[in-house]
Amino acid sequence: MDNISRNVEEETNLSQTANVYFDSEDVHACIVTCGGLCPGVNTVIREIVCGLHHMYGVNEVLGIEGGYSGFYSRNTIPLTPKDVNDIHKRGGTILGTSQGEGGNDTGKIVDSIQDRGINQVYILGGDGTQRGASVIFEEIRRRGLKVSVVGIPESVDNDIPVIDKSLGFDTAVEEAQRAINAAHVEAESTENGIGVVKLMGRFSGFIAMYATLASRDVDCCLIPESPFYLEGPCGLFEFIRKRLTENGHMVIVIAEGAGQELISESLSAMNKQDSAGNKLLQDVGLWLSQKIKDHFAESKKMAITLKYIDPTYMVRAVPSIASDNVYCTLLAQSAVHGAMAGYTGFTVGVVNGRHSYIPFYRINEGEKKVVITDRMWARLLSSTNQPSFLNPKGTQLTKP
Repeated sequence: MDNISRNVEEETNLSQTANVYFDSEDVHACIVTCGGLCPGVNTVIREIVCGLHHMYGVNEVLGIEGGYSGFYSRNTIPLTPKDVNDIHKRGGTILGTSQGEGGNDTGKIVDSIQDRGINQVYILGGDGTQRGASVIFEEIRRRGLKVSVVGIPESVDNDIPVIDKSLGFDTAVEEAQRAINAAHVEAESTENGIGVVKLMGRFSGFIAMYATLASRDVDCCLIPESPFYLEGPCGLFEFIRKRLTENGHMVIVIAEGAGQELISESLSAMNKQDSAGNKLLQDVGLWLSQKIKDHFAESKKMAITLKYIDPTYMVRAVPSIASDNVYCTLLAQSAVHGAMAGYTGFTVGVVNGRHSYIPFYRINEGEKKVVITDRMWARLLSSTNQPSFLNPKGTQLTKP
C-alpha cells in the first residue's frame, strides 16, 4: 500500500465495516460497471481480479452483467485471472453497462448481494454511478451487513470532484487529437476553411481544454464554463473573420455542453431529462456549424468551407493508452487493499498526488469544472490567442 494515505480515517471520517476481518477463503467479491463507456474499464476489472487472486489468494469473484440492474435481472459470470488476461486490450467493458443512477431498485440490489453471500462490491462508474454506490452502501449499513462497498471513478469528462484525475481521461484527450488533426487538415486544404470539432463535456470542458493545449492547431476553444456570444465586437463571428483573414483557415473545438443557452430552438427542451436524470443537450456542434455557415452566406463578404467532426463515441470506446493502464492498475490495487482492510463506503482516487480513500459523500458533492480564472485557462487563451468573450465591464454579451 505504498503511498496510500494512512490517516484517511481521521481526516475524512472513513468508516470500517463493524468487526470485519476478511480471510481470503471467505471473500466473495463482485464487480459491476455502470454509466457511459470509458477507456480503461476492462483494465480495472482485470487488475481487481488479479489483485485479489495474486495478492490475497481470493478465488471467488463474480462479474455482474449489465450494470446495477444486473444484480437482479441478469446472470453473473465467474472471473478468474485466466478469464480476464487479455481484456485490457479491448475498449468498452466485458460486463456490459447501464445507467449509473435512477431506475434501479436498491432493495433488490442489496437483496441479491445478501442472497449470493457477496461481501465485497467493486463499483466502476462516473458521478451518477458513485451516487448509486452511496445509496447501496447506506442500505447495506442500515441492514447491518458486513459488506465492503468500494467505488472506482471513471469519467472521460474528468468531472468527478476531489480527485486529481479520472481514469480514461488521458486516453480521451489522446483520441481527441486525431479528430482535431483531421479538422486541421481539412481546414488548411481549402481557402477560408473552417474545421469544427465537438468533444465530450456536458458540464466540464476538461477534454476540450487539454486537447486544445496539446494540439496547438486549435484557434478557438469553447467550453460550458465560459459563455460566448456570436455577433458584435469581439464576438465569435468577428473572431472567425479576423483569423481567416490572417491565416486562411481555422479550427474550432467546442465541448458538447457549451453554448446551450444560445440555442433558441432548444428552449422547449432545456429542462427535459433522460432516464438517468441528466439534462438533455442539443447538438451544439451542428447548431454552431450551421450558424457560421448562415452568417457568412448572408454577409457575402467571405466564402467559407466548413467541415464538422463529431468523434464523441470514438473517444470513449477505444482501449486505454499506457499512462491510463498504469493509473487503472494503481486504482484497482488501492481498491483491493482498502476492501481487504475492512474499509467501506469509499471511492479510490489520487488527491494532490497521493492515492487516497474518499468517502462517498465527499465524492458526490457536485461536478468538477474548469476554473476560467485559473492559470490553465489563461494558458489556453494565450495559446489560441482567442478572446475571452467578455465585454470591458466583465459581463457576458448575448444575442437576444
